[in-house]
Amino acid sequence: MNAIAPLLVPGLRTLAQDYTGILSDVWGVLHNGIKAFGPAHEALSRYRAETGGCVILITNAPRPAAQIHEQLANFAIPRDSYDDIVTSGDVTRAMIAARPGTGVLHIGADRDVPIYDGLDIRLTSEDEAALISCTGLFDDEVETPDDYRDQLTRLVRRGLPMVCANPDIVVERGEKLIWCAGALARLYEDLGGTVHLLGKPHAPIYDAALARMADLQGDRFNRDTVLAIGDGLPTDIRGADSQDLDVLFVTAGIHAADFGPSDTPDEALIRRRLAEEGLSARAAVPRLCW
Repeated sequence: MNAIAPLLVPGLRTLAQDYTGILSDVWGVLHNGIKAFGPAHEALSRYRAETGGCVILITNAPRPAAQIHEQLANFAIPRDSYDDIVTSGDVTRAMIAARPGTGVLHIGADRDVPIYDGLDIRLTSEDEAALISCTGLFDDEVETPDDYRDQLTRLVRRGLPMVCANPDIVVERGEKLIWCAGALARLYEDLGGTVHLLGKPHAPIYDAALARMADLQGDRFNRDTVLAIGDGLPTDIRGADSQDLDVLFVTAGIHAADFGPSDTPDEALIRRRLAEEGLSARAAVPRLCW
């Protein structure tokens, strides 16, 4: 469907009846890493209740879905606001599982290690590894990608491929922007390394999320009536566009500073930015609400 006029809409209710399913981003839409956005999860709950539609949360979190269920519960985001979760971590696990016995160098925080639970692989040192699995920075509060330049240069020389479990470059944590695994993957590519990107905007995570929606909806599933919701232009919006999915763009996320006041963004600036990026959206809201 084409963008409606005006592009900015009051909330999800303006579009809800046109869609039988939603793929919603999590970080930047439902919470900012510090607190939940109440109107956002209320909007998804009302969508499910009033339309019978299916909501799959699709996130570049480099962890299994079970951990994201727990995280959302800790944020008091109710379980009735979504049907299921598909994570970049899930897709990464599947790729690594296809290489049993491999020595894997994990780059990322200890909290991400459960991504390997139950897999027939060995977490090894840099010298013994045959594959790099990058879930982020070891300490994303203080480190930057440049702190990894020397190590990544050595790994490129050895010809090791990198699996990136989170293609996000940055994400909001409260009022701060935090570097993510995608920033290290970009540097690794710049240095000449080979990178496999599995989360948004790449096809594998959409294949998994849409397959899960089809499982849940059965005969009601219609790919042409799935709406994607997200705040990241290079991930959420580009990924949905590449899948020919309609998009509801949440403008007060990581790009908020580009569109004027976050609560009253300038529609002309939004349209211009989308055009510059070669992207489209059916509609936009400052923050997800009903």
